[in-house]
Amino acid sequence: QVQLVESGGGLVQPGGSLRLSCAASGLSFSQYPMSWYRQAPGKERELVATITGAGVSLNYADSVKGRFAISRDNAKMTLYLQMNSLKPEDTAVYYCSVQRISRYWGQGTQVTVSS
Repeated sequence: QVQLVESGGGLVQPGGSLRLSCAASGLSFSQYPMSWYRQAPGKERELVATITGAGVSLNYADSVKGRFAISRDNAKMTLYLQMNSLKPEDTAVYYCSVQRISRYWGQGTQVTVSS
């Protein structure tokens, strides 16, 4: 059974940084591209970034390019999202996700950017 558990969210001031982690289990982690999504209050869930199984980042949302970096450690079966220069509009619940036959989601971690 696939399980994804996010951590690392919290409250941060504008301009600050956070690193999110997503611990995976129940799948051959290195074989699958992984993604981060986010959902702000009242908005649809949006794709933030995707990374291949080999660790090549595929795409970033325009709103986070140059500020966020997706990475993974296949030995630890963990996905990361380094978020720098955070803005209030980055406030959202962040989810990691993997597509197999179905798409699997973690429970999400709240990121709040506010002074």
